[in-house]
Amino acid sequence: MRNKNYPDMSSTLLVLTLNEIDGMKAMMPRVKPEWVDQILVADGGSTDGTVEWARAQGYDVVICGGKGLTRAYLAAWPEIRGDTVIYFSPDGNSIPEAIPDLIQKMEKGYDMVIASRYLGSAKSDDDDRITAFGNLMFRTLINFFFKPKESAVMADPLVMFRAHKRDIPQQLGINRIEPLDKFFGTHSCWIPLLSMVALKKKIRWTEIPVDEPVRIAGRRKLQILRYGALHLTQIFREFWRG
Repeated sequence: MRNKNYPDMSSTLLVLTLNEIDGMKAMMPRVKPEWVDQILVADGGSTDGTVEWARAQGYDVVICGGKGLTRAYLAAWPEIRGDTVIYFSPDGNSIPEAIPDLIQKMEKGYDMVIASRYLGSAKSDDDDRITAFGNLMFRTLINFFFKPKESAVMADPLVMFRAHKRDIPQQLGINRIEPLDKFFGTHSCWIPLLSMVALKKKIRWTEIPVDEPVRIAGRRKLQILRYGALHLTQIFREFWRG
């Protein structure tokens, strides 16, 4: 069934979880069912009851066959029914009330809409000195290497909370496990690469300002040094490819 508020576009909220039972119980009741056509939980192997709780709420659930957000995306994609996909973290960093704003902006014809922590008056209360520096560095490098002259600056290329057309990862050729994962001994997320290639290939994107609250549950799973080295390598690789 099409969303009655946005009849021209169906949407799937993709909820990415790994032992997020406390966050799920706190955040998901704030997601109104009429906002989206499907709520799909992609779980990376929770042992704290996250999966059981999600199924009890009637959400679709897919169990990922390995670690890492990219594996979660790839496992979830065949189950996605929406024309638009919205990535959502239930740990408190993503504000549920911004979901209708993302969808409404997508209805204006964009291929991707980012919930930016650094656009206008928006801010991140979850940043520490290291993550704030990292976000600034990667934002600067990604825009320097890939932003077309006529394009606006992408204020938040690393944030996961965003919406895009379902076929964008396939269209941009990023729907695969990153070969660099093995070299750096990590499991990367395709979000930074999505932003780089979106700028390079000039898809229609925009941002809306959305605060990032402090994480309320779960632990930060980011391998900062390994991810940083991998994403730097991705930047130079994509620039070299032209």
